[in-house]
Amino acid sequence: MTRSPQIAIIGAGIGGLTLGIDLRRRGFDVTIHEQTTQLREIGAAVALSANATRFYEGRLELGDQLARSWAEVETLIFRDGLDGRVIARLGDRADYRRRFGAPYVGIHRADLQAALSGAFGTDGLHLGRRLTGIRETSTEAVLEFADGSTANADLVIGADGARSTVRRLLLGYDDTLFSGCTGTRGIVGPELLSQLPDPGAIQFWMGAGGHLLHYPIGGGAHNFLLVRREGIPWPHETWVAGIDDGSHLADFADWHPAVRQLIGAVGVTERWALYHRPPLSRWSRGRITLLGDAAHALVPHHGQGANQSIEDAIVLADQLGAHTDLDHARAAYERLRRGRTRKVQYASITAADVLHLPPGPRADRRNARLAQAGAFDRHLAWIHGFDASADEPDDAGGGTWW
Repeated sequence: MTRSPQIAIIGAGIGGLTLGIDLRRRGFDVTIHEQTTQLREIGAAVALSANATRFYEGRLELGDQLARSWAEVETLIFRDGLDGRVIARLGDRADYRRRFGAPYVGIHRADLQAALSGAFGTDGLHLGRRLTGIRETSTEAVLEFADGSTANADLVIGADGARSTVRRLLLGYDDTLFSGCTGTRGIVGPELLSQLPDPGAIQFWMGAGGHLLHYPIGGGAHNFLLVRREGIPWPHETWVAGIDDGSHLADFADWHPAVRQLIGAVGVTERWALYHRPPLSRWSRGRITLLGDAAHALVPHHGQGANQSIEDAIVLADQLGAHTDLDHARAAYERLRRGRTRKVQYASITAADVLHLPPGPRADRRNARLAQAGAFDRHLAWIHGFDASADEPDDAGGGTWW
């Protein structure tokens, strides 16, 4: 009898756990190694679009469980940050489900990770394992951890996020790029949102040099990400810097009262540099490949970081299930994912230029395009409507909103 290959996933985030669940249901021998000593997702919440939720509701059979924690988005709204007027209202919940076959939702990261880790189980999930090295022999890869332990695998998948150790070991250097933007974020309870219009919607408030994104999550709360364009390179060695509570409000003091209420409702003492990574010509070497942000870290302006990790997981599981030769499986995985994720990366990094336009002719042209009939189809359907298990990437969609 042929032995099932031993697959080691580095990182128990959304992508790594999703991959582990899908591989387990196919009978693969899977272990997940996570450097933290407890599963506690940093970050506030995540918006999942139909290109990801279709697999939780369908293949992985987690829809009923996750529906108890997520909030289904009513519509997508773009607003002027100063006066609050609606520039575009794109679709509604029923139409979105009808067109794409799955919902658009907001969910706390901790709730999502808890559901995914519960579905994977504790057997084969190793916490407190900080990877320090990978040695490859002619027959296997040997993982080396900071505590002195080792593990063997036929295939190593780096799903360890934007600051990926596996990617650094693969390349031999760190290739992160500062996007020019920083973000502050928080979760606000419904009792503090008295001025917020359309609380069931995911909304972008656009203005000169910055934007606010927010959406509902479970329990009536809202997650927000406030993005500011920086005039100088990021001056700190770490990706996160402490700030005085309330200092994030200064650049938005003349914005709409609902914006000021939302971003001022909770204490904010950290500012995050928004980094991304250049696309790679190859994601694999030897017995190692990459997944999610480790392969293609995104800025959050399209809200696709977690969604693309989930797409990666589904495609990699499909290809490992379809090919007995691991090299062929990796090659097929990269072929199906590199072009798609590169387009999403480009659309995400250029979205800031569109969202941050000052009042004037260019902002007026943007607003007119967003308000046109069929705007969602032109700008976003190529992302949300994609079925990673069935669709071949093509040249449709992508690019900027111009």
